[in-house]
Amino acid sequence: METVLKYGLYEWIDIFLRHLQLERGYSSNTVVSYGTDLRIFSEFIENRNISSWHQVSREHVEAFLQKMSSGLSKSTQSRRLSVLRSFFKFLKREGVVSRNPAKNVRFPKPDRALPKVLSIEELKRLFGVCGEILSGGDVDVESPETSNILALRDVAILECLYGTGIRASELTGLKLENLRLDAGYITVRGKGSKERIAPIGEYAIDALKKYLDQVRPKLLLKAGRKQVADSYVFLNNRGEPLSRQGLWKIIKGLVRKAGIKKRISPHTLRHTFATHMLEHGADLKSLQMLLGHASISSTQIYTHLVLAHLKEIHETHHPRP
Repeated sequence: METVLKYGLYEWIDIFLRHLQLERGYSSNTVVSYGTDLRIFSEFIENRNISSWHQVSREHVEAFLQKMSSGLSKSTQSRRLSVLRSFFKFLKREGVVSRNPAKNVRFPKPDRALPKVLSIEELKRLFGVCGEILSGGDVDVESPETSNILALRDVAILECLYGTGIRASELTGLKLENLRLDAGYITVRGKGSKERIAPIGEYAIDALKKYLDQVRPKLLLKAGRKQVADSYVFLNNRGEPLSRQGLWKIIKGLVRKAGIKKRISPHTLRHTFATHMLEHGADLKSLQMLLGHASISSTQIYTHLVLAHLKEIHETHHPRP
């Protein structure tokens, strides 16, 4: 009991975050997000003169969510409640609290916000931008920013994202050992370090092979063949592993050049993959496996996209809409 009491609010947060990373295998981004939410809640209860987690009640949790409700989306509120439930469940197991004050608090009804997707025409324009760059001249390793060396990489990135539906973090974390191109699939380590198989089509396989043969070795030379870069598939123009921020900039630049006005991120290509799969006859259970969703409820959002698309077609083309 002395060990339990000697730690303050923030020490227990740090202990919990280490538990998530080391024992549960959560990604660094998820751990940072949990830490941010918990510290915001800590400041809230400190302002109510609470100095220990066992003093927190259900009323405190509800008051916190109520205060946050005016400036946050329902999904963000739900995430914070989920974080609090997980945290107090951990504290109860450690003997810090006798009950979970967030356990019976109701989740706010989620906003039905449909994710943005690209049309087939917009995809053609996006891939066309890379094609225009590729036809613009010879590879110049010393100035890759203005040559087609990076366009070959960017085509491979686009084909991989749209061809498999993997997440941005899964793409940047992709290693050579994950590629089974001759067998037509890649292995992906997703949320919670769960590994799954992602089939990959001929367009993506061809683009990846060209990138691996013609571009990646040249980028590695710029890094002096650093050992850490040797294992990663996608590299930046300095020969280092591509970051999520770098990937976002690549997609943003291509979208701008393609003249697409929508706000597009790497995750948009995942949404587009899922929507197009359903539109062309994929069943929901199979799509859940392809996307690596733990719950099929996460996959069902795409059925609403397909229904909205069908309704639009009906209203446009039916003589009596």
